[in-house]
Amino acid sequence: MLSETNLRELLDFSATTPVLSVYLNTEPSEGNADAYRLRLRSMLKDVNLPEDVEAIEKYFQHEYNWTGKGVAVFSCAAQGFFRAYSLALAVQNLVLVGNRPSVRPLVDLFDNYGGYGVALVDKQGARLFFFHLGELREQNGMVGEEVRKVKHGSASTVTGQRGGMAGKTTSTDALVDRNIKDTVDFAVKFFEDNHVRRVLIGGTDDNAASFRSHLPKAWQSLVMGAFAMSMTATQTEVLAKALQIGRDTEAQREAQLIDNMITSAAKQSGAVVGLVATLDAVNNSRVQRLVLSKGFAPSGYHCPSCGALVAKAAPACPQCGASLAPALDIIDLAVSAVLRSGGDVEVIHDNAELDQSGKIGALLRY
Repeated sequence: MLSETNLRELLDFSATTPVLSVYLNTEPSEGNADAYRLRLRSMLKDVNLPEDVEAIEKYFQHEYNWTGKGVAVFSCAAQGFFRAYSLALAVQNLVLVGNRPSVRPLVDLFDNYGGYGVALVDKQGARLFFFHLGELREQNGMVGEEVRKVKHGSASTVTGQRGGMAGKTTSTDALVDRNIKDTVDFAVKFFEDNHVRRVLIGGTDDNAASFRSHLPKAWQSLVMGAFAMSMTATQTEVLAKALQIGRDTEAQREAQLIDNMITSAAKQSGAVVGLVATLDAVNNSRVQRLVLSKGFAPSGYHCPSCGALVAKAAPACPQCGASLAPALDIIDLAVSAVLRSGGDVEVIHDNAELDQSGKIGALLRY
């Protein structure tokens, strides 16, 4: 189970000796344990870190239970560092060696599949789910007073008499409103406790709209959408629907983000695009949000002395004058630097506009 605390630990770890990062796709539909072990050996055959390779192979041989769809493993034997995380989502097979754990694939998962809060609501209560990285982490629910038990209001319920059905309707509406308010209070506490970052609401149009309208404005801003679903739906059905709506909504939001970033960069106002300009902003801790195309992984150079990142070879580090060292994946280092400085990262899966603008850009702090 991978948490943000785990991700922060990986970001904060650095070593003077190599760190081996391995991502292995273990999607059950694509093979069995023996096939994956064979693939792993093939991936590691050119890695000249025998202690780390042995530690990782031992983990897959004796500890990994093969129940997930992916796994991330990080080893630095010289410093006694070893971490392994089973994932409920598939990852691309990848091996990287550097002075830090390679976290970009994990950042991609957090960006697209992290922190989903789902509320299935009706007039009486709600079922609440917290999904994180493709798996159910927490669920709860509450049931208010049953609406159909309300028989009358303060007046007679005989149709046509003064206050008859109107009294019943008023009483029923008041009960439904109390239930919704209690449900929202319960849901907000659930969302806060689980650090939910995006909210989806399931139910009839009327019930979903009523629930949303009673949410505090801060939580309303996190609502990604609503959908029709039975209160008796399985968690698998709820997760599938949540991820589908999440992907669609994220694509729309990302398109708007990229359009704004490119427009601002053209005006030289709070944004940059392209590798050189973006790395310069990273080096100066100006990046609030790094935006990059999935799979964009050019090589480059980094400064072992001050950490500066450079796209092309240079006689010396432009920041401190020290000698530069090659970096197999300069973007991975940029992602780590931005997160350590308090910025965030958007990994874009398919956007032609971003691809045409160099596949990378950033919104700036100043």
